[in-house]
Amino acid sequence: MRRFNHFNASTMENAVSLLNESEGPAYVIAGGSDLMGCLKDNLWIEAPERVVNLKTIPGLKYILVEDGDLHLGALATLTEIAESDTVKLQWPGLAEAARRTASPLLRNMGTIAGNICQENRCWYFRYPDKIGGRIDCVRKGGKRCLAVPGDHRFHSIFGAVNKCIAVNPSDTAPALVVLDATVKTTKREIPIDEFFTAEMGAQSTVLDRDEIVTEIVVPAPQAGPNSAFRKIAYRKSIDFALVNCAAALVIRDGKVESARICLNAVYNNPRRCEASEELLKGRELTEELAQEAGRLAVAEAKPLLQNGFKVQMAKTIVSDTLMDCI
Repeated sequence: MRRFNHFNASTMENAVSLLNESEGPAYVIAGGSDLMGCLKDNLWIEAPERVVNLKTIPGLKYILVEDGDLHLGALATLTEIAESDTVKLQWPGLAEAARRTASPLLRNMGTIAGNICQENRCWYFRYPDKIGGRIDCVRKGGKRCLAVPGDHRFHSIFGAVNKCIAVNPSDTAPALVVLDATVKTTKREIPIDEFFTAEMGAQSTVLDRDEIVTEIVVPAPQAGPNSAFRKIAYRKSIDFALVNCAAALVIRDGKVESARICLNAVYNNPRRCEASEELLKGRELTEELAQEAGRLAVAEAKPLLQNGFKVQMAKTIVSDTLMDCI
């Protein structure tokens, strides 16, 4: 790990000032479960000059319901969200997504904001410098994605963004997407559908370098807690997802009034299944309809030689997650 300056922020304004005053790249740390790995492996082309600690800022760790909406402070941990009776009762898909993230120790450390802001996953991009030297993939300024001709078993099945086929690793991201959350930052409010991007090189969100997530707001369920989350991983207790999925339905008089379905770990960004959502509208959700929705969800898949198995996983998990909603 290269040397950097560490600062304890007293307020959010102070944290932003510390980022802006840095002579080189600067990052914030909350739980640190992703950042510390990035620092140890010298992930970035330019090593950070300073790291700003957010845990010393009071008032950022909360789970509140106001006017029916769920308010999650940026430092609320995944364990706290997973174990919250309120979240489990009204937003069960989000509670399950938080529960299925990583291991108990990492959930105790990891924050909801950190989970949606973590870097995309690819073993070429994250290859440690200390093991044989730097690998300059396209996300590190190289000319090509090394996973395409190399080992791409766990990579995108929906093509590349800026030549890169790394996938978004977050478990809570698809749950927040289907629940139509809003991310509040030190600069603005960002609809969750607009928060993730693979268009900015190594960065996986639209956040500016001096912009910090302060809160996530999840609207009240429109017609009951009809949301669900599923995850497929090699080891349930710790691994990143091979494929995960979240769904949220509004059901009235036995028929689907509206639907939001999101796959993750299959593309650079969380991927809405809009064709499947349209299929469900105005119809009674049956197992056969759910299976058809699963087929539509992967209709545009373009798997590579080694990751075709993820297409079947994605198709099945969409169907199963929809049935969990009812």
